[in-house]
Amino acid sequence: MKETRLGEFEEVIMLLVGILGDEEAYAFKISDEFKSQTGRSVSIGAVHSTLSRLEDKGFLSSEMGKATTERGGRRKRIYTITAYGQRVLKEARDFKVNLWQQYPSLALDNLNFNI
Repeated sequence: MKETRLGEFEEVIMLLVGILGDEEAYAFKISDEFKSQTGRSVSIGAVHSTLSRLEDKGFLSSEMGKATTERGGRRKRIYTITAYGQRVLKEARDFKVNLWQQYPSLALDNLNFNI
């Protein structure tokens, strides 16, 4: 049986893939965006291995982009979230929101998380 849960880092990487969208969701750009969003650096190797693991789980798909002159004619592997990945992200969000709503002094009752 395939793993259907997300670790925290996996969840963040998937969210960044979704944020970056079609042509921008490749490993180097995801690494830059991670630093921009969190203020923390991440190794490109950690991003590559996480993207590969998420693809193996069926949460992401990838295809090779067009060759670019700025990369010396090399192509980038572009990632997108699959329908299954979208469902897993939604379940992870709903689970966390449910837990936050049960935390008495920090309940998120007045926030709307409908997407």
